[in-house]
Amino acid sequence: MRATYPAAVYLCLFDGGRILLQRRCGTGYRDGELSLPAGHIEPGESATAAVLREAREETGLVLDPARVRLALVQHGRADGDTYIDFFFAADLPAGVQPIVGEPDKASELVWAEAEALPEDVVPVIRNGIEALLRGETYTEYGW
Repeated sequence: MRATYPAAVYLCLFDGGRILLQRRCGTGYRDGELSLPAGHIEPGESATAAVLREAREETGLVLDPARVRLALVQHGRADGDTYIDFFFAADLPAGVQPIVGEPDKASELVWAEAEALPEDVVPVIRNGIEALLRGETYTEYGW
């Protein structure tokens, strides 16, 4: 039997030493905890196209694809699921501010110090952010 895993994208949007997080709500998964703007890769969609779409949907930001880079791949097991996660990094474009684009899925946006993440960041997401900040390009979680 060949293993197949769902794939998800995560946006690590930086403003200096801060990273943008969003508080989950209404999804049934880790509601009340902080995560990154993120989502599943849809059929026929590349990982880059997915992260650009999720950025637009969840934060209202239209990011330049040339300014968004794949920074980390994580193979993780958490909460009964196994995923391949693509963490993309980008800097906040000058003159714009993100908004809560999907209030049914996120109650607020939080700028947090990347090197001192709040305690309530979803653990698998924390693992990915911390690995990225260490300069790793691949990490595993939950194995």
